[in-house]
Amino acid sequence: MEDMATQELEALQYIRYEANEAIGYITLNRPEKRNALSSELVTELKQAFEYAENDPRCKVVVLRAEGPAFCAGADLGYIQELQNFGYTDNLADSTHLMQLFHQIYTLKKVVIAQVQGHALAGGCGLATLCDFSFAVPEAKFGYTEVKIGFLPAIVSVFLLRKIGEARTKQLLLTGDVFSAEKAAAYNLINEVVPAEQLADHVYRFARRLCVENSGQSMEITKEMIGRIPELPLEESLRYAARLNAEARGSEDCRRGISAFLNKEKITWN
Repeated sequence: MEDMATQELEALQYIRYEANEAIGYITLNRPEKRNALSSELVTELKQAFEYAENDPRCKVVVLRAEGPAFCAGADLGYIQELQNFGYTDNLADSTHLMQLFHQIYTLKKVVIAQVQGHALAGGCGLATLCDFSFAVPEAKFGYTEVKIGFLPAIVSVFLLRKIGEARTKQLLLTGDVFSAEKAAAYNLINEVVPAEQLADHVYRFARRLCVENSGQSMEITKEMIGRIPELPLEESLRYAARLNAEARGSEDCRRGISAFLNKEKITWN
């Protein structure tokens, strides 16, 4: 089964995957189309994230891209073709993208976006729903769908959670393009990093997570952050208390507390 998955991954046309030093790199590789999200690219991204989630060589995932653009959003030529089809076909394609976004948001492993160029429309959603995002100063961001009569529908679900209603309205209803500095100020990305330092900065950040943190603890914490906002207060507190109690009996917690009390340095991978 693992050999089959590896063979399928090696056959991907628009995505590259590699794992080094506990970091799994997923690279968008459609630079001639500014890494636009075609149905085939979305399919390959879903395959790559599924593989990374189960890859024992990978503890943290980095999403990056080839070429001058990170991702230009939906492939509009493909969308134009879909306009000639019925609602059922369009719903299937929309669901396809929704599944990718949900997969990244709920992935058991931390996902870091390495944004080396413009991230617009669906590409902006892809960059900003990752757990961490770092971008070059030259990168432009924007949910520009309303400019062409389209809707920023799927990303709105995540933006409302991440930055609240007022800022989401500002960004989605205007469709304005904005700088990386503003993206950081809006809490859409974590940091703006000079282009010549971006790859090394992301690598060092990913390695710090790998070495300093328990993978199991990061996985459960990410799941907890995703679930708590949808639960009523008392239910969320009971859920948090249950996770707290379960964590105390885990091998990682026993190991971590023992090392701390014995003043021993712990390296997690």
